Amino acid sequence: MHGLADEAQAHAAVQAMLAAGAPEACFFDADMRDVAAIERMMADLDDWGGLDILVNNAGIQKTATLADLDTETWDAIIGVNLSGAFHTMRLALPKMAKKGYGRVVNIASVHGIVASVAKVPYCASKFGLVGMSKVAALEYAAAGNKREGGITVNCIGSGWTETAIIEPQVTARAAKFDGDRNKGIADLLAEKQPSQRTSDPSEIGALALWLCSPIAHNVTGTVIPVDGGWTAQ
Repeated sequence: MHGLADEAQAHAAVQAMLAAGAPEACFFDADMRDVAAIERMMADLDDWGGLDILVNNAGIQKTATLADLDTETWDAIIGVNLSGAFHTMRLALPKMAKKGYGRVVNIASVHGIVASVAKVPYCASKFGLVGMSKVAALEYAAAGNKREGGITVNCIGSGWTETAIIEPQVTARAAKFDGDRNKGIADLLAEKQPSQRTSDPSEIGALALWLCSPIAHNVTGTVIPVDGGWTAQ
């Protein structure tokens, strides 16, 4: 596992994985803006025999218009959301190909399919992630075989999902309703997500799990929206 966490949070995450049946679990905290840190982490993972499955889920966001956006925010969002995924993929995919089996699932966004105002770097990073994933899918499509499972690279285009990354937007919208969070969420979703229901992270995880199964060997280069009809409009 990889993420940003203090010692107690990292320990709890590892214990949860062990309790769920993992024979071994380890936590890594590489800064996804730091190429050297990513390379060290990937080298450590090679000591375990290399990755069979890579899920690029690290992501940050800050809303600002093109005119108001500062370069530091641009660099950070592109660095974590796009460049970080590039570096994990470039280091993992060749080794997956040698084994004949590998899965890359990149957690993109509806903002890798359609745009929204005040999300310049986020949309740029997610559109870039989708494009990069399609190229990687083509480059590794013929690696391995049906029996081994082959190599696939896919994106999940999630809509409004109950994660910390949407909290600033929820808080800002709730302020219109005297701080009522539920009304703020409803107001956000009414604009773009026809189902007017958020997704739970576990629902995104269930799709990722299916994409990683051997039966999905011919599903590659796709972007699967989980967006309540947002991108169907």
